[in-house]
Amino acid sequence: MTDKTTDFGFKKVPIHEKVTRVGQVFHSVAGKYDLMNDLMSLGTHRIMKRILVEMTALRPGDRVLDLAGGTGDLASLLSPLVGNEGMVVLSDINASMLSVGRDKLIDKGIVGNIHYAQADAESLPFAPNSFECITLAFGLRNMTDKHKALGACLNALKPDGRLLVMEFSKPGNPLLKGAYEQFQSLWPGLGKMVTGDEESYRYLVESIHMHPSQEALLQLMQTAGYHSCTWQNLLGGIVAIHQGFKPGESVDRQADSKETS
Repeated sequence: MTDKTTDFGFKKVPIHEKVTRVGQVFHSVAGKYDLMNDLMSLGTHRIMKRILVEMTALRPGDRVLDLAGGTGDLASLLSPLVGNEGMVVLSDINASMLSVGRDKLIDKGIVGNIHYAQADAESLPFAPNSFECITLAFGLRNMTDKHKALGACLNALKPDGRLLVMEFSKPGNPLLKGAYEQFQSLWPGLGKMVTGDEESYRYLVESIHMHPSQEALLQLMQTAGYHSCTWQNLLGGIVAIHQGFKPGESVDRQADSKETS
């Protein structure tokens, strides 16, 4: 029987191969990942991550999962929000990325409330109702089954907990779209110069083009069971932050109100 296929950039590959191929990409780029992010985004990824962290509305004592957290940029910002009483779990499927993130946070003295987990986002090893918030920055497009990953996040969230997904998206302005695509075309060559790996950054560009639009991702989150889903465009839609909540007491109260009205 022929294996079902999925997207790996513009290519179609057997589903069982995608995890391995994506793993090879991030193993290759882990050592220069932060530098390349600065170069490719002209430093704006740091501002966007701060915006995402502000949207978490975390308080001292909360538990947050930084999924596909890679080299720990978000975890370093989340740690002071939850304090010593709280917990940040930095999770990534790729051991090389997680190792870089752990070393970077330890070097910064960010310890105590940080825990690490090498885990597949489509099959999370956490008990149901574990986290007030899950952040997922620039990782969803690399996952084979996005619906399954969103469902696993929903299960791990506490009732009324929020999922925040920051991902490359679709600019609405044609001029911006054209200029952005021209800028993207430089990334594989830049990757070759900085990391010696052109193909990994060619995959990066292709994976951005294959990622769902803002509207399609919103519908995917709603189908997975999230409510009050919204998105916020950054840089004219080059990046978007999607937010959704796990049903809980607030949803139950709204349903009761509708039934009695």
